[in-house]
Amino acid sequence: MATILEMTAQIVSAHAGSTSLSSDEILAELKKVHAALTALETGVSLEKPAEEEQKPALTIRQAFKKEEVVCMICGKGGMKTLTRHLSTVHEMKPREYRKQFGIPSKQPLAAKSFSEERRKMAQERGLGDVLAKAREARMANLQKKKSAPAKKAAKAK
Repeated sequence: MATILEMTAQIVSAHAGSTSLSSDEILAELKKVHAALTALETGVSLEKPAEEEQKPALTIRQAFKKEEVVCMICGKGGMKTLTRHLSTVHEMKPREYRKQFGIPSKQPLAAKSFSEERRKMAQERGLGDVLAKAREARMANLQKKKSAPAKKAAKAK
């Protein structure tokens, strides 16, 4: 049977083979995986107490850059958006992340360049016009529904 150290090396090398990691990230991953495997073997829980507040690894300004977003929990960067990282790595929803670090709801959890690219693409496809037409049609339908019961009530008298 493989030792914990050998299993740790195999797991981290497989992860590093599919994801680009810096040397610091590899070391952190080694420590985290080794601790998890050791805890599994001994039956000790790795979960932190709920009352312990996590302090941000960096400020909001440092976390949301033009070309990348950096996680304020673990410090991992190079991402375009945080949503998937938060759900898979930290098992957290964006609302919880915003609340924990005091991030305003208007602040997107994506790199500025990524948001700009998506905005340009939507404008090129004319999605703004489609949305405006859909809103107009919806308002017209609501007006029809409101006026229809009033006409039926007037005819009944």
